[in-house]
Amino acid sequence: MERFVEGNRAALQDHVRRHREVHVVMGNEACDLDSTVSALALAHFLAKTSPAPKAAFIPVLNIPRADFALRTETTFLLREQGIPAAALIFRDEIDLGGLHRAGLLSLTLVDHHVLPGADAALEEAVVEVLDHRPLERDRAPGCQVTAEPVGSCATLVTERIAQGPPGVLDRPTAALLHGTILLDCVNLSPAAGKVTPRDVACVSLLEARFPELPARDAVFEALQAAKFDVSGLTTEQMLRKDLKVLSGDELLLAVSAIYVDLETFLRRPGLLQDLDAFCQARGYAGLVAMMISFNEHNEPSRQLAVYSRRETLQSAPPRSLPCRCAGRWRRRRRRPCSSSPSRAPGPAWAPTPRATLWHRGRRSCPSCGQPWGGRALPGGRRRRWSRRPPR
Repeated sequence: MERFVEGNRAALQDHVRRHREVHVVMGNEACDLDSTVSALALAHFLAKTSPAPKAAFIPVLNIPRADFALRTETTFLLREQGIPAAALIFRDEIDLGGLHRAGLLSLTLVDHHVLPGADAALEEAVVEVLDHRPLERDRAPGCQVTAEPVGSCATLVTERIAQGPPGVLDRPTAALLHGTILLDCVNLSPAAGKVTPRDVACVSLLEARFPELPARDAVFEALQAAKFDVSGLTTEQMLRKDLKVLSGDELLLAVSAIYVDLETFLRRPGLLQDLDAFCQARGYAGLVAMMISFNEHNEPSRQLAVYSRRETLQSAPPRSLPCRCAGRWRRRRRRPCSSSPSRAPGPAWAPTPRATLWHRGRRSCPSCGQPWGGRALPGGRRRRWSRRPPR
């Protein structure tokens, strides 16, 4: 797998220069671990098994390279398996439209089956679909479609590889597929409602072929920890990792979920300047940084920092935010907490004219699982949640 990935860029350039077919395998725009691993593993398999291949099989990650650091569980697993990020090809590094217009593009979709409107012209190039969701539309007669209700698209890729010639599946690919299925299917827990017998069978198959694979619990816990690990991100990346936007008549309000405690976040160097630059660059009237942390019993606690140049947003209590939970928010005093000697006074707790701190008790959204939605923004009509891709 590592050698295949490292050779992709040269193969792409060579085929474009020689005017030869480029077969792209691409996941969805979320580019989560399932999409990434499914694209890499299937492209590798096709390159190994296609008879006398004239095409270059190129896995493409369907995000700009600048956003890859936000997929922390993906960067972790690829790094663990020796797949260099520098060798990966991202959506902003390949001209799919130009390849299609030149008659060179064949396209396989994994972990989705409908291209967004901006890519509608590429529909003609789709030759295969591999997805684990119900089909929303029919494909052209010449397109091979596999749409099966399993917990992970990586399960379908594993089944495909298992049906191929022996020896094609190597250990790094097996480890990538193994970890992805475990994460997608919540460590194969029936209580989560995602796993199917086929997911379990594929995990067992991978473990049988490669007995040295780490234990399931260890793999799942490591990926879960990596998924919420933002320690290596800049403030701007932390805010973009899980970003939603509330839109009203007169303003946009950003809401970012960040998996650190409030004290740690507030002590980041240059925080206020970073928050101001983030809002100014995107036209946000304010930002709600929603901190989620867990205690030693894995119980969630949620805190808020509201940042804005507008006094109306600074003083608006979090009950005007769209949470339907029964928990009550209270304003946090801007002074260090004396209940713990580890929370020493520091400049992060100094009052500022643009930030207001709030704290929620244990009855929080992660506990109750209730959706967000609801009331009016200051100066606007009923708010609407919309997820915006990182910019």
